[in-house]
Amino acid sequence: MADVNRGNRPLSPHLSIYRPQMTSGSSIMVRISGLGVLGVALFVVWWLLAAASSESAFALIDGLVRSWLGGLVLTAATWGLWYHTLGRLRHVVWDLGYCFDVKTSERMGLGMFVGATVLTIITVLVV
Repeated sequence: MADVNRGNRPLSPHLSIYRPQMTSGSSIMVRISGLGVLGVALFVVWWLLAAASSESAFALIDGLVRSWLGGLVLTAATWGLWYHTLGRLRHVVWDLGYCFDVKTSERMGLGMFVGATVLTIITVLVV
Protein backbone atom coordinates (compact mmCIF):
# COMPACT_ATOMS: atom_id res chain seq x y z
CA MET A 1 0.00 0.00 0.00
CA ALA A 2 1.33 3.44 -0.87
CA ASP A 3 2.35 5.83 1.88
CA VAL A 4 -0.29 8.55 1.60
CA ASN A 5 -0.22 11.74 3.63
CA ARG A 6 -3.95 11.85 4.45
CA GLY A 7 -3.73 14.95 6.64
CA ASN A 8 -2.76 17.38 3.86
CA ARG A 9 -5.10 16.21 1.11
CA PRO A 10 -7.73 18.74 -0.02
CA LEU A 11 -11.41 18.04 0.44
CA SER A 12 -13.49 17.14 -2.57
CA PRO A 13 -14.45 20.39 -4.32
CA HIS A 14 -18.01 19.30 -5.21
CA LEU A 15 -19.49 21.18 -2.24
CA SER A 16 -17.91 24.44 -3.35
CA ILE A 17 -18.88 24.20 -7.02
CA TYR A 18 -22.18 22.31 -6.95
CA ARG A 19 -25.27 24.44 -7.57
CA PRO A 20 -28.58 22.94 -6.42
CA GLN A 21 -30.99 22.45 -9.32
CA MET A 22 -34.76 22.32 -9.61
CA THR A 23 -34.65 18.66 -10.62
CA SER A 24 -32.56 17.59 -7.63
CA GLY A 25 -34.68 19.68 -5.25
CA SER A 26 -37.93 18.26 -6.57
CA SER A 27 -36.54 14.73 -6.42
CA ILE A 28 -35.55 15.20 -2.78
CA MET A 29 -38.99 16.67 -2.03
CA VAL A 30 -40.67 13.59 -3.57
CA ARG A 31 -38.80 11.43 -1.08
CA ILE A 32 -39.61 13.73 1.84
CA SER A 33 -43.28 13.92 0.86
CA GLY A 34 -43.39 10.13 0.63
CA LEU A 35 -42.13 9.85 4.21
CA GLY A 36 -44.63 12.49 5.32
CA VAL A 37 -47.51 10.65 3.67
CA LEU A 38 -46.38 7.45 5.42
CA GLY A 39 -46.47 9.29 8.76
CA VAL A 40 -49.98 10.60 8.10
CA ALA A 41 -51.10 7.12 7.02
CA LEU A 42 -50.02 5.86 10.45
CA PHE A 43 -52.02 8.72 11.97
CA VAL A 44 -55.11 7.60 10.02
CA VAL A 45 -54.56 4.02 11.19
CA TRP A 46 -54.43 5.31 14.78
CA TRP A 47 -57.72 7.15 14.18
CA LEU A 48 -59.37 4.00 12.77
CA LEU A 49 -58.07 1.80 15.61
CA ALA A 50 -59.35 4.31 18.15
CA ALA A 51 -62.76 4.28 16.44
CA ALA A 52 -62.83 0.49 16.69
CA SER A 53 -61.62 0.30 20.30
CA SER A 54 -63.55 2.73 22.51
CA GLU A 55 -65.52 5.93 22.52
CA SER A 56 -63.04 7.74 24.78
CA ALA A 57 -60.04 6.76 22.62
CA PHE A 58 -61.89 7.94 19.52
CA ALA A 59 -62.90 11.21 21.19
CA LEU A 60 -59.25 11.98 21.93
CA ILE A 61 -57.91 11.43 18.42
CA ASP A 62 -60.99 12.87 16.73
CA GLY A 63 -60.63 16.05 18.79
CA LEU A 64 -57.03 16.28 17.65
CA VAL A 65 -57.96 15.72 13.99
CA ARG A 66 -60.71 18.35 14.13
CA SER A 67 -58.54 20.99 15.83
CA TRP A 68 -56.75 23.74 13.91
CA LEU A 69 -53.49 21.78 14.28
CA GLY A 70 -55.14 18.66 12.87
CA GLY A 71 -56.52 20.68 9.95
CA LEU A 72 -53.07 22.10 9.28
CA VAL A 73 -51.48 18.64 9.37
CA LEU A 74 -54.15 17.19 7.08
CA THR A 75 -53.80 20.09 4.63
CA ALA A 76 -50.01 19.63 4.57
CA ALA A 77 -50.54 15.89 4.10
CA THR A 78 -52.87 16.56 1.20
CA TRP A 79 -50.21 18.74 -0.43
CA GLY A 80 -47.60 16.04 0.19
CA LEU A 81 -49.83 13.36 -1.31
CA TRP A 82 -50.49 15.41 -4.43
CA TYR A 83 -46.81 16.34 -4.76
CA HIS A 84 -45.71 12.73 -4.37
CA THR A 85 -48.31 11.63 -6.94
CA LEU A 86 -47.13 14.23 -9.45
CA GLY A 87 -43.52 13.20 -8.81
CA ARG A 88 -44.36 9.58 -9.55
CA LEU A 89 -46.14 10.65 -12.74
CA ARG A 90 -43.03 12.61 -13.75
CA HIS A 91 -40.99 9.43 -13.35
CA VAL A 92 -43.46 7.50 -15.50
CA VAL A 93 -42.95 10.09 -18.24
CA TRP A 94 -39.17 9.73 -17.85
CA ASP A 95 -39.46 5.92 -17.88
CA LEU A 96 -41.24 6.21 -21.22
CA GLY A 97 -38.22 8.14 -22.51
CA TYR A 98 -39.67 11.66 -22.71
CA CYS A 99 -38.80 15.10 -21.30
CA PHE A 100 -35.14 14.51 -20.44
CA ASP A 101 -33.86 17.88 -21.59
CA VAL A 102 -32.94 20.28 -18.79
CA LYS A 103 -35.45 23.01 -19.62
CA THR A 104 -38.42 20.61 -19.72
CA SER A 105 -37.25 18.81 -16.56
CA GLU A 106 -37.04 22.11 -14.68
CA ARG A 107 -40.51 23.10 -15.90
CA MET A 108 -41.87 19.76 -14.73
CA GLY A 109 -40.27 20.28 -11.31
CA LEU A 110 -41.84 23.73 -10.98
CA GLY A 111 -45.12 22.34 -12.31
CA MET A 112 -45.10 19.78 -9.51
CA PHE A 113 -44.92 22.52 -6.86
CA VAL A 114 -47.61 24.61 -8.53
CA GLY A 115 -49.78 21.60 -9.40
CA ALA A 116 -49.66 20.19 -5.87
CA THR A 117 -50.64 23.59 -4.47
CA VAL A 118 -53.56 24.05 -6.89
CA LEU A 119 -54.79 20.49 -6.38
CA THR A 120 -54.58 20.92 -2.59
CA ILE A 121 -56.65 24.10 -2.74
CA ILE A 122 -59.24 22.34 -4.92
CA THR A 123 -59.29 19.36 -2.52
CA VAL A 124 -59.75 21.59 0.54
CA LEU A 125 -62.54 23.56 -1.12
CA VAL A 126 -64.38 20.46 -2.34
CA VAL A 127 -64.08 18.50 0.90
